[in-house]
This record gives sequence, C-alpha cells and structure tokens, in this order.
Amino acid sequence: MANRIMESSRGYDAISLEDEFLRNRKVFLDDTVTPESVNELIKQLMFLDNEDSGAEITLYINSPGGSVQDGLALYDVLRLVKAPVRTVAAGMAASMGAVLFLAGDKREMLKHSKIMIHDPSFHSKNIGGQKSHEIQHALDDLNECREALAQIIAERTGKSIEEVYEVTANDTYFNASEALEWGLATAIIGEKKKGGRRHE
Repeated sequence: MANRIMESSRGYDAISLEDEFLRNRKVFLDDTVTPESVNELIKQLMFLDNEDSGAEITLYINSPGGSVQDGLALYDVLRLVKAPVRTVAAGMAASMGAVLFLAGDKREMLKHSKIMIHDPSFHSKNIGGQKSHEIQHALDDLNECREALAQIIAERTGKSIEEVYEVTANDTYFNASEALEWGLATAIIGEKKKGGRRHE
C-alpha cells in the first residue's frame, strides 16, 4: 500500500493513500467481488454515511464481478445509505461489478471504460453425480438469482424485463456511449455538455 508523507505538529506522518481517499469520501472496488472485499466496503460506506449523510460518496469500480450473494448485499447497502452515491466505471465493470455500478444515484464512466452484463451461471460448480432433485434445486436458485439481477437492471435502466433478458442471454459489452444510450450510465466523464462545457 502506497503512503503519502505529510508534515504535522508531530513531525512527518505516513498516511496510506486508502486513508487519504477515504477522507475525501472515495472508495474502490478494484478486484473480484468477494466476502472480504464486500465487508470492507460496507464498513467504509457505513462509516462515511454516519460521518456525513448529506455528502456524496464516490465508488470507483474496476471489477470482473464475482460472488452474486455478496454483491447483492453490497448493492443493498449502497441503496440504503442516506448519503448520495456516485459510481464511476474506471476500466471494466463486468457481471456483478456492473450491477454494483447501477447502484449509483449518478453513474459515470471514463471515456474508454466498458460495462458487461449477462445472466448468472454455475461457473465451476460440479453437478456430476448429483441426483435430479439436487440439480433442479441448484437450477431453481440460479433462475431466482437471474430474476433478481434482471429486476435491478430493469429498474435502474428503465428497460423492460424482456429487453433485459434479451441482452443478458449472452455476455454483452457496452462502451461508454452505448451504456449511456441504453440507460446503464448517466454521464461520461470528460464529455462535452451542451454549451461547450465538459462533464467532470
């Protein structure tokens, strides 16, 4: 972890960049969605919300996705905190990372960032040797998860469930302009607004 050296009345202190960013209400999801990464972010969000529920929190996302259950827990917290939440796609917000991006009140993308949405899958789950009712139970869980994610995407983009399912049937990638047009993003950072001003 990189540190920043700051001079104080006590002399020189080494302050981690993570602490410096947190002080400026900026938090990061820059890896896979796991119980560990989610728990850390939830603690940071609750701390910032308790500190000043009227000040905006910015979550930067560059993530391939990961655990749906843990991701949904983080999504719920992002939607429940009283502080306004701004999400920024900085690189790739894929799978569960894309759903978390949708939690923002403002959803902004860097010009060359991408969003990828798709239906959940079994991934590496081995169903070989399992009985039919066990496979059916796993399939029911997967379909329930698919429905929950589609509901979020539909709600946040204004699309119908049918439109969402059509797009999420395969891995579908959106560049910043496409994401803005489809309703995933609300702005592109650095893009000129009407009147010549740039969005920052």
